[in-house]
Amino acid sequence: MRFPMRSLMARFAVAAILPFAAVSAVSFAALNAAPAHAQQMPAGAKQPGEFPRAKLTAGMFVIDAAVAANDADREQGLMYRTKLAPNEGMLFVFNENAVHCFWMKNTLIPLSIAFIRADGTVTDIDEMQAETTNNHCPKNNGVYALEMSKGWFTSKGIKPGMKIQGLPAAQ
Repeated sequence: MRFPMRSLMARFAVAAILPFAAVSAVSFAALNAAPAHAQQMPAGAKQPGEFPRAKLTAGMFVIDAAVAANDADREQGLMYRTKLAPNEGMLFVFNENAVHCFWMKNTLIPLSIAFIRADGTVTDIDEMQAETTNNHCPKNNGVYALEMSKGWFTSKGIKPGMKIQGLPAAQ
């Protein structure tokens, strides 16, 4: 099949421009789209630095944990946070020894959770995807739950049966 020279040159020009146009369109969209995880903390929510802190240990690892020991703090947890420091997490302290389930609504970063008995023994560990409403429930009763960045427990070799030290007294 033959094309007139002008038509052939136009096709080459379009073929040469398309990759740049596609990259520009993608770049433009990326610059102008709101980040998927850009949610603002609602009025009245506690800022990360406003939670009490506890220094915990898991084997040789030191954990800087924000402590959520009342209903409002446990309800907020790590919602709206966009990052955690390498050994930072949140410790949930409950008033009763029971099965305490968690979900990830409005939680923007994937997390791992360890469920812990009153004596500090880890009973269960689960991995949780960001912004999901799946229930994550332990198989055993406990009074603490410790959330860390996803994969933290596995990367440190922390498993059920091991102990977390430095836990504040349950109320």
